[in-house]
Amino acid sequence: MDALYFVGFNILILLLLCLDLFVFNRKNEPVKLKEAAAWSVFWIALAMVFNYGVYVWKGEELALEFLTAYVLEKSLSVDNLFVFVLLFSTFGVPAAYQHKVLFWGVLGAIVMRAIFIFAGFALVEYFHASLYVLGAFLVYGGIKSVVEKEEELDLKESRWYKWLSRHIRLVPEFHGERFWIKKEGKRFFTPLFMALVSIEISDLIFAVDSIPAVLSISANPFIVYSSNIFAILGLRALYFVLEGTLHLFHYLKYGLAAILVFVGLKMLLIDIVEVEIMHSLLFIFAVLALSVVFSLIFPQPKVSGGVVKE
Repeated sequence: MDALYFVGFNILILLLLCLDLFVFNRKNEPVKLKEAAAWSVFWIALAMVFNYGVYVWKGEELALEFLTAYVLEKSLSVDNLFVFVLLFSTFGVPAAYQHKVLFWGVLGAIVMRAIFIFAGFALVEYFHASLYVLGAFLVYGGIKSVVEKEEELDLKESRWYKWLSRHIRLVPEFHGERFWIKKEGKRFFTPLFMALVSIEISDLIFAVDSIPAVLSISANPFIVYSSNIFAILGLRALYFVLEGTLHLFHYLKYGLAAILVFVGLKMLLIDIVEVEIMHSLLFIFAVLALSVVFSLIFPQPKVSGGVVKE
């Protein structure tokens, strides 16, 4: 029966994605703010309708687990938005093609998240001590993200980019919405393809943090999987809503670090202290709210010509 739920859920998601790409966004045009906001509201509303369905179908406890896992995954995935800005700028992806890159990136992310989630459950089931390892990893990651100095990331200098450049044929210019072209019987890949690979690699990296974190919320594979997918689906629309204002939320990284440390400690103390799901949800909401409020009250100083302007 559980297998049927997974199959039915994935069919629903694929149908919605097909409507998104082939009906509502079949033309390559920049995504307008009003349209992006509408899609963002739609995905959040759909997740809440699904959450209510879980409540009716499985009861209050699992519904609360879904909501907490969804909010946790949504908040941790915000880091992806900063990466999207960076990679689209690095590869010079025209606004008209950004939606397509994110769409195919989401499909790849769905497959990778499924693999990570079920591998994580298998690991925890057969090796209980892995919870302590994952918890320690999250605490370390949260502290490191605050303590470690941020450096300017050059994607084209990364190891994966150099390795891939040596093993495939690249053309420097875009060819419309195409990921590759044929010249003289040979396949050449465009910068749009490299942007797509960047999306997939970034999700793979962020999944290393987010999947262990969400495993601390629920022991139900379907709840963990569905909450992850809904959070990822809404991330594309949220990017187009916030792309011009992301720099304003400079305290958000501290909030996300605090959340990582919290869920890490929760996993480390799982056999000693039981933290109620509601308490976890309230903590995550409070930290996110404070991060946003502090960012708006204390804006980041502007730097001009090496001089800090208050």
